[in-house]
Amino acid sequence: MSALEIPVARQLIDGAWVPAADQGELPVLDPANSKVIQRIARGGQADVDAAVAAARRAFPGWAATSPTERGALLGRWAALVMERVEDLARVEARDVGKPLSGGRMNAFIAQGIIEYFAGAADKLTGVTLPTRTPDYLGFTIPEPWGVCAVTLPWNVPTLLSAANVAPALAAGNTVVLKPSEVAPLGPLALAELAREAGLPPGVFNVVTGLGAEAGQALTSHTDIDHISFVGSTATGSAVMRAASENLVPVKLELGGKSPNVVFADADLDVAIPAIVGSITENAGQNCYAGSRLLVEESIRDEVTERVAAGMRAVRLGTWDMDLDMGPLVSREQRERVLGFLEEAPGEGARVVTGGAKAEVPDEGWFVAPTVLDRVDRGMRVVREEVFGPVLAIQGFTGTAQAVEMMNDTDFGLLACIWTDDVSRALRAAKEVRAGQVAVNQFHDAGVIGFPFNMQKDSGFSAGGGYAALREYTQEKAVAVRLLDR
Repeated sequence: MSALEIPVARQLIDGAWVPAADQGELPVLDPANSKVIQRIARGGQADVDAAVAAARRAFPGWAATSPTERGALLGRWAALVMERVEDLARVEARDVGKPLSGGRMNAFIAQGIIEYFAGAADKLTGVTLPTRTPDYLGFTIPEPWGVCAVTLPWNVPTLLSAANVAPALAAGNTVVLKPSEVAPLGPLALAELAREAGLPPGVFNVVTGLGAEAGQALTSHTDIDHISFVGSTATGSAVMRAASENLVPVKLELGGKSPNVVFADADLDVAIPAIVGSITENAGQNCYAGSRLLVEESIRDEVTERVAAGMRAVRLGTWDMDLDMGPLVSREQRERVLGFLEEAPGEGARVVTGGAKAEVPDEGWFVAPTVLDRVDRGMRVVREEVFGPVLAIQGFTGTAQAVEMMNDTDFGLLACIWTDDVSRALRAAKEVRAGQVAVNQFHDAGVIGFPFNMQKDSGFSAGGGYAALREYTQEKAVAVRLLDR
């Protein structure tokens, strides 16, 4: 098997790898040592225009293709991804800075997502509707939007590419993807495998470049029918404003401030490792990261000590060392996280462990896994998404206060509840304002087709799983009067 090659300074438009029209190239840096991994095309308005035009030309034919055939093509794509999982793992791990095992996990998840929607492509159905008399027939038809724009962040780019592109294609849309310029290599590799799988030219296009140039050109384009954006809440608001000018529907997956809520009857031997992993996986650079730890006061000291010990035991290193945690993705991101850490003690927080740059013998952008205690709602580290390995601990007494504190945030992505009391878990799950709830685990392990729902400032989406196909379709209602003949 030949090496998986990502064309240098090229973007995929209309089935061909082409350079940027007129804006040159951009470097992609290794977060572990600041060295250039590869150069990408610096796409702009002309490149976006060409990609959208290619997607528009390809749309009628792709939408008219049998969903069974669309599913078969996606199935071939999934098979190629499985064959190249190790290649994709290395690309993602080095590009983002995560351990190789993290890149491998993301590649496997991406493969599973594509395979899931390959099987779902010919199972998208409408409904028949009741009528007042037998003389009428009513039914609905799900139809693709058309040309879908997808813009992604840098934290889990291969997985997020699959999660947005696969359902869009399965439903009959064509796609123009703009990955982050910080970590674009995974999406480019995935696009090359899609091309090798036989997707027709123009069905899946990738334009690389800066968010303020290629990203803005794509989300404001007048010939886009649907926009999917994954990223910060502030940028999501800007994307919504741009979409409003063209009356384009938007799917937003934004930030989070997810709590792990630990009651006194929780199994701490299970909970503590999961809590540590929830904020150190990908160096805390996940929208659903467990950045808030709410602990029942009777066990607060014990949990704080055990979590801090777990954080101190986290091994830091470069992607190829394949330890527990890598660097932050960029110098800018590290400086942002360090800003939170410098500010928190002045506001009254106690640094239990970490709180500064990590002592790693390299030139990478490492931050020590950090635990902060004595924090309150007024502190920025509790209110805002840090997007780093920083955990803030607060205490509570009783279920009512726990729910109140869970909801005391602008975000509403994920809440994790740790308890042996089923009634308490279900009551808290019902009353928390979050799109996703996990009980005695972190996130959705073990559940197939789990929808990536969100509430409040975390956005609005039912992406992932069975609901995603609906999100990438619009429903047409048909009413027929049956005449006597």
